[in-house]
Amino acid sequence: MISLCCLCGLASGTVVANEAPQVANVLARHITSLNGIWHYIVDVQEEGYYDYRMKPMRGGFFINAKPQRPEDLIEYDFDKAPTMQVPGDWNTQDERLFFYEGTVWFKRSFDWKPNGDHRILLYFGAVNYDAHVYVNGKFAGHHVGGFTPFNYDVTDLLKEGENFVILKVDNKRHAEAVPTQIFDWWNYGGITRDVLLIDVAPVYVENYRLDLAGKEVDKRGTRPVAFNVKLNQAEAGRLVTLDIPELKMHQVVTTDADGTASITFKAKKLQLWSPENPKLYQVEIRLGDEVIKDEIGFRTIETRGKQLLLNGQPIFLKGISIHEEKPNGGGRANSTEDAHTLLSWAKELGCNFVRLAHYPHNEYAVREAERMGILVWSEIPVYWTIAWINPDTYNNAERQLTDMIRRDQNRANVIIWSIANETPHSPERDQFLSRLAKHARSLDGTRLISMAMEVTSASNYKNRLQDNMHEYVDVVSFNQYIGWYRDVNDAAKMSWEVPYDKPVIVSEFGGGAKFGLHGAKNQRWTEEFQENLYRENVAMLDKIDGLAGTSPWILKDFRSPRRVLNGVQDYYNRKGLFSDSGEKKKAFYVLKEWYEKK
Repeated sequence: MISLCCLCGLASGTVVANEAPQVANVLARHITSLNGIWHYIVDVQEEGYYDYRMKPMRGGFFINAKPQRPEDLIEYDFDKAPTMQVPGDWNTQDERLFFYEGTVWFKRSFDWKPNGDHRILLYFGAVNYDAHVYVNGKFAGHHVGGFTPFNYDVTDLLKEGENFVILKVDNKRHAEAVPTQIFDWWNYGGITRDVLLIDVAPVYVENYRLDLAGKEVDKRGTRPVAFNVKLNQAEAGRLVTLDIPELKMHQVVTTDADGTASITFKAKKLQLWSPENPKLYQVEIRLGDEVIKDEIGFRTIETRGKQLLLNGQPIFLKGISIHEEKPNGGGRANSTEDAHTLLSWAKELGCNFVRLAHYPHNEYAVREAERMGILVWSEIPVYWTIAWINPDTYNNAERQLTDMIRRDQNRANVIIWSIANETPHSPERDQFLSRLAKHARSLDGTRLISMAMEVTSASNYKNRLQDNMHEYVDVVSFNQYIGWYRDVNDAAKMSWEVPYDKPVIVSEFGGGAKFGLHGAKNQRWTEEFQENLYRENVAMLDKIDGLAGTSPWILKDFRSPRRVLNGVQDYYNRKGLFSDSGEKKKAFYVLKEWYEKK
């Protein structure tokens, strides 16, 4: 028996494209979009990897074989296969695949013409979950993880004229995966974010970072700013320029032998980004003929005892949790328009903060929130009972954390990196998560680290938070469902003890209601029940010492295979303050009124 990993190399020939590290700000590069119509073949038994029956089939679907003689037997044809839109999920584009978990193959043809000695990177914003990538029948790379970007240098696999790219996409759940086998959201399969060809010079700016170098400020508003840049190659002596025209700022750095450079300089009259004034500066980074444009804001985020400070001033995070699901109909959200609609609902609620749960959301969503003045908690899917002692599971989680931070490290509105959600306590779990926290801090010391903890000590109406991870996080956050999963009545009587001198965020609370279902306030699933639950919960939350913010669960109803109650849930988690179609439930107004007073 040949393993699948070995099979990929053997069946695809000797040319293998080089995997390139994640490229920052891909939308500012010279790109060709491969979004649009892709052909797909559903492969329930994964026969497309290798068919032992006929020699012409050796190599499987990814070679895109065609009959050479009338008698040739080839039992697939991408060009006659059905099509679907990319980016998109297969669950909502083919009703036969609504519950499907397994392998689907995708194929897209495109024309390409060489551009001198330039290189071509094939970029995917996200593919859920396990992706094998082939270009012109040759293996390009393998990526695991459903919510972070990846790219490959495919220059040597391309030819002038018509080319094709084929993906094997598998969204089956596994106990050792991140997220693990059981989770409370829809497992949307497919190529769920952008597919792009990126044209770059042989030496290009791979990554960069621009942010404040500290909290110091003089009377003229002059602040220290740090700029760091990394090339794709270890090449010394390359000049990289940074321009911020509005600040009349022009800086030139020279790369060291490892292809990196950094500088700290003073910026006068620098306006800081905030929800009230989401100021972004036009920035240009130049290496040779390459010019990368970005919009970057500057702000500070820190803690002082139990206070959370934005730009040195206390702030209360008036938040809401959001899943990356389209408004008005479900399916994976994948555009600025989707993000704007969801974030506009949050703004209407009075939010200055969103928790993007339970995985890194689309870059469009983070950038749109930044433009709209909304702070962001960004999270990796270390969710519930992860395989804590499996080294591959940890490496997977660390890679997703790294990719999340690298992609969004220049976004001023991202203030919290979250490393986990509702993880049961154990020494193995503590070791796993503490390593992640330390890794996040090593990559980015300018933002806060948190995680959604569970309350572990409860007696009658007294609750105490106890978690060994408190020493590794900057903000103590926890989920609680008083009035829904515990103590249906009198949530307002609850008291809370958080024995840590750190700010507190209640990262989830709430309960379900079906829009339009009315009844008594003690009748499950009615809007009145949810409305009363919110009234009692906000009264309870006001008593928590050090409360610095909340992100109730959740903005809108979202699909979940765990929610099967016919006539009420119908495979939706109904805890939304909006229905799936954007209709406000009565609890919306309770939270909105509470936020107006904060």
